[in-house]
Amino acid sequence: MSPSSMMPPLTWHAFFTTWNLHAGWLVACAALLVAYFACLSAAHRRGDRPVGPVRIACFVLGVVSLCVCLSSAVDAYAMSLFWMHMIEHLTLIMLVPALLVLGHPLTVLRASGGERWQAGFDRFMYSLPVAIVTHPFVGMAVYAVVVFYTHLTPFMDRMADNPHLMVAEQLAYICAGWLMLLPLIGEEPIRWQTPYLLRLALLIVAMIPDTFVGIILLQTQKDPFPMYMGMRPPWATSALHDLDIGGSLMWSLGDGLMMLLCVGIVVSLISGQTSDRILGPWLESVRTNTFNEHIERTGGHVDGERGATIDDDDALAAYNDMLQRLGRRDAR
Repeated sequence: MSPSSMMPPLTWHAFFTTWNLHAGWLVACAALLVAYFACLSAAHRRGDRPVGPVRIACFVLGVVSLCVCLSSAVDAYAMSLFWMHMIEHLTLIMLVPALLVLGHPLTVLRASGGERWQAGFDRFMYSLPVAIVTHPFVGMAVYAVVVFYTHLTPFMDRMADNPHLMVAEQLAYICAGWLMLLPLIGEEPIRWQTPYLLRLALLIVAMIPDTFVGIILLQTQKDPFPMYMGMRPPWATSALHDLDIGGSLMWSLGDGLMMLLCVGIVVSLISGQTSDRILGPWLESVRTNTFNEHIERTGGHVDGERGATIDDDDALAAYNDMLQRLGRRDAR
């Protein structure tokens, strides 16, 4: 009889009192916190404060969330109930990576050394292999592959037969979520500074894997993981009902968390990000050049030495002057 089939019924008391500590994860979480604060302390000694209190709190909360998720009843019941496994999945692939990215650990690591260290760090982060791995499209692809592979293949049954695969799955979730969210919600020193409108679009596209897999699990009429479901305790709900709950959670919570991140991007846009970060340098240059050419064709004037951006005072004055002249021409 497997340990998961011997778990007591899941009650609120069992949920809050069941703990399953894993030495490896505890050491990893402690090492993350120690390394983060050691780099932060080194930066402070150099007179640099790379991140503020909110960023620090995000990183600490992300590590604590990781530790609690993998030490509490969420992990203990993950092999007994599919819907609990889904909660663990969403926590590891979205919540924990989002908090870690918002903590800007790469920025803190870069600020921990002097000029030579920072120059070497930048060369490494801008190198071709790292640039490929941190590209937003690559992160999206990795995220989709991990979500599809772990839920639409016999992986769950293989994981039930090999406990080491569960650790591999947990690591895959954390890494896939981090790679996807790094260029989308972070401001880290990587090669790709993704424009904010593209970030918003990619976060919306990222809902597709969770929605697709959630709908498939909801509509299935046959147990796709017989070995995994066979390990469930006698008190658990039926396999198909368990799949329905898990699919609903993946669809609703997955898309809900993505929408929450989209709201954060919209708030960043409203709060006054520079225009080149909204559209990207190339599109912004095209937009600005087109605007200036149009102003010049209609007899407007802008500062020839520096040109004009669409949002500055000179450009606004030129645009208003153009509208007045067009209005007088139409009146004539």
